[in-house]
Amino acid sequence: AAIVVQDRQNAAPAVNRILSDYAGIIVGRMGVPYKDRGVSVMALILDGDTDTIGAMTGKLGSIAGVKSRVTLVNLDGKDGE
Repeated sequence: AAIVVQDRQNAAPAVNRILSDYAGIIVGRMGVPYKDRGVSVMALILDGDTDTIGAMTGKLGSIAGVKSRVTLVNLDGKDGE
């Protein structure tokens, strides 16, 4: 998942609270301040079902100044790969 935070000072507590609530599906997390654009960018590696991931990103997206996007990859081999 990718998370872009435009208003870090106000949004960070809510973002971190949600990420803590979903810590069980977070495998890795990297945050980078993008000072030229005035935003913070986070990359998450998640391991969970689509409902749980969707619930988390939906909550993140409901925070003012926060945008989130997800790319799903099936690693179970059930998709023919």
